[in-house]
Amino acid sequence: MTQEKKESSLVAKLVPVMLAFFAMGFVDSVGTATNYVKESFGLSNTMANLCPSMVFFWFLVCSVPTGMLMNKIGRRKTVLISLGVTIAALVLPLVYYHFATMMIAFALLGIGNALMQVSLNPLVSNIVSGNKLASFMTFGQFVKAIASFIAPILAAWFAAKYGNWTFMYGLFAVESVIAFIMLGKEKIKEEEMTGKVSTFKEAFSLLGDGTILLCFIGIMCHVGIDVGTNTAAPQILMDRLGWPLSQAIYATSIYFMFRTIGCFSGSFLLAKFPAKAVFGVSVFFMLAAMCGLFVFHSQWPLYVCIALIGLGNSNIFPIIFSQAMLHKPEHKNEVSGLMIMGLVGGTVFPILMGLAADAMGSQSGAVAVMSVGVVYLLFLIAKIKKYA
Repeated sequence: MTQEKKESSLVAKLVPVMLAFFAMGFVDSVGTATNYVKESFGLSNTMANLCPSMVFFWFLVCSVPTGMLMNKIGRRKTVLISLGVTIAALVLPLVYYHFATMMIAFALLGIGNALMQVSLNPLVSNIVSGNKLASFMTFGQFVKAIASFIAPILAAWFAAKYGNWTFMYGLFAVESVIAFIMLGKEKIKEEEMTGKVSTFKEAFSLLGDGTILLCFIGIMCHVGIDVGTNTAAPQILMDRLGWPLSQAIYATSIYFMFRTIGCFSGSFLLAKFPAKAVFGVSVFFMLAAMCGLFVFHSQWPLYVCIALIGLGNSNIFPIIFSQAMLHKPEHKNEVSGLMIMGLVGGTVFPILMGLAADAMGSQSGAVAVMSVGVVYLLFLIAKIKKYA
């Protein structure tokens, strides 16, 4: 096969995969949705933060079983199932907007996203490998971040124009259908499974490996910071600047805009610089931002802090995820399941943040909880390795 044909084949495989990454980003709309649901139904911080918890709880339940499912039906078919569940989640709020149906929609979104995250990331490893894997996974995160970035903008526009922020789910559902059709037609060669399929016990036993365990906790902290900022940023501006939700909600877009920039630049930086260096700079960005969120009470310094968290948190996931898979390449599916199970941090952190915010009477409590995650990632810098 000529180089031109190889590149054409690579693009043909990457396009539907990247469309699936875009659909993966819909889960981040839960932060925007939480603020609207809180306002619609008059919820407390603790009750409102059950919304993202309802989404990310399913990563604890579904991740390892999904890794085992992939061993039986393959990664591409598992991604297709995940897209189907995601479509159902997006349609439900359009049919009936109620607190109970939103909880069901969030649960379906979590289940679909858990299936997708476990299967889509290792599917990329069937297209690219080695040190290039982190770079391409970061580009996938960039595409995902675009969806995350536009969600609060679309929600605010639909709320202002039509009085219904949930209309954004209609657009997301259409994109998911397109991704489903294109990926369904594309054939991606996956390695054949040899030997017996891992049991639950064998899959969980991988957490006994020090590197895998450290990566698992790192993923928990990354997602906790991500979902925490997504949810808390508008609340911080409302508390400290007295803004209404319609104005403060754009703080979420600032976070995701800079996370998108970070993912895009990271796909190039990780191809040229050591993962440890990129990881270290990223963590120090977030550390500076957390310090700023404790002391600043004016608009632009707070914006800068939110932007720094977006930049810093943008490349944490692909670096940790690729480190884990390259550490145990013979157990990619099982490791992927365990790493995505770490997204349960998106359940744990918001609950703790809500409790801390209510206890302290301000969002400084939420910032304190996120800061614990940043400190752990600071410790993790020394553990990042180079793989050929």
